[in-house]
Amino acid sequence: EPDLVIRNSRVLTMDSQCPTAQSVAVKGDRITWVGSDHDSEGLISNNTQVINGYGRTLLPGFHDAHIHFLAYAASLHAVDCSPTAVSSIQDIKQTIARRVGVTEADQWIRAVGYSDFDLRENRHPTRWDLDEAAPNNPVRLNHRSGHACVLNSRALELVGISGSTTEPQGSTILRDLTSGVPNGVLLEMDEFLDGKIPPLTKTVLESNAEEASNRLAAVGITSIQDATASNSVARWEMFRTLKSDRRLTQRTSFMIGVSHIFEFSKLGLNFGAGNRELKIGATKIMLTEPGGQLHPGVTEIREIVADLHQRGFQVAIHAVNSDAVSAAAGAIKLATSQSASRPANEVRHRIEHCSELPPDVLRRVIASGAVVVTQPGFIFSSGQRYAADISIRNQQWLYRIGALQNARVGLGFGSDAPVIDPNPMFGIYSAVSRTSANGNHIAANEAVSLADAIEAYTLGSAYAGHSESHLGMIKPGFLADLVLLDRDITAIEPSELSEVKASRTIIGGSEV
Repeated sequence: EPDLVIRNSRVLTMDSQCPTAQSVAVKGDRITWVGSDHDSEGLISNNTQVINGYGRTLLPGFHDAHIHFLAYAASLHAVDCSPTAVSSIQDIKQTIARRVGVTEADQWIRAVGYSDFDLRENRHPTRWDLDEAAPNNPVRLNHRSGHACVLNSRALELVGISGSTTEPQGSTILRDLTSGVPNGVLLEMDEFLDGKIPPLTKTVLESNAEEASNRLAAVGITSIQDATASNSVARWEMFRTLKSDRRLTQRTSFMIGVSHIFEFSKLGLNFGAGNRELKIGATKIMLTEPGGQLHPGVTEIREIVADLHQRGFQVAIHAVNSDAVSAAAGAIKLATSQSASRPANEVRHRIEHCSELPPDVLRRVIASGAVVVTQPGFIFSSGQRYAADISIRNQQWLYRIGALQNARVGLGFGSDAPVIDPNPMFGIYSAVSRTSANGNHIAANEAVSLADAIEAYTLGSAYAGHSESHLGMIKPGFLADLVLLDRDITAIEPSELSEVKASRTIIGGSEV
């Protein structure tokens, strides 16, 4: 006798044995039955909650396979300097100045989301720009990409950056061309800054995390994989607390920052440790190109991946540009080819982003057996910049979701929030239409079907996170993580997909 029956729905199950249905029954936290409205009538008793779907689409809950949850939570109450809020550096200064007016002197001010491309001046703000807005408060202004930030003079002083500071390997301190002093713009410096800027208080962090989780639920996200490169044991404990206090409702896979791998191993926190609410996921490796040079280099990345592979860890390699993607694919191919006991489809090493895929690099990715976790939502949010900055010839290699699907590469979708909005429908819209929010078309031949886009945001993401045995499908025995949309998305034009909303989100049989 089910606790819940959802009827009169357009059920897209992601189960190839039973791809569509009308009704779903749930007992406890599990799906127990899937079928027709007619056959579900016999399941309903006086104790059964019945939800009428009114012909709207019911899907497995969306699974964001690449998000930075705490950064997203912190961004909700930071000063908003995103392109929707500001259009110039003068706007940024005025916005920060308003926050200064309600902040005690010497208290840190956090601002987020600026995009140099979208600013009227078409440049990064500098320390001196921020000094004008906040002469007595330290300010950290994060770039929307998450890979750059700007500190004002007071903040630079407090974190210990001066003209004589040595750049950490793989990072860049931009400097004034005349004087040589740091101009406040820092590239790939998060590890350096970690611990030097006071964290949010426990009360504020918990409140922000609860709000962030609610916002994710409001767009139908029921599972996440936190892909933060600096994830440590202390942060793992923070996630455990958020889960136990029910401030984080999404099922969570927690990636380990590669520099923290030994502290996790000492505690026996190896790949897969935990449970279906919170578990240890892949080990995150950043493969970047500061100054045009790969960091780590090709030899080093191969050694790192081979070592982690032998020790039983899945790796998730951040690789955006074609050289980095090629190096990541080569390292994964080498590691799996040297270890017949752990084939590629079992360990599922991942390439995160995989943004540029010219033909030769695409072939290397396919040959590597890697799973690709990518973000079609970047086309929605950044398509205007791609159209302006990247030649038509090179645009055709961006986010080649269609080519990866055709080659049967394991494919999962994520948002990379707070870099962009976490709403999965923006990613699904762009995967299907290859169109940005501003109407720019990027590599239209890489479009995929609606069914394939949904699968990548559900079952594909579950597969990337080794959870496909119990997540990503509407199937008896699977966890009852579901999202009911506000319309039948199979009966609308692709141009309407970005407007679709979640009307009900269910995790473990309970509406959240």
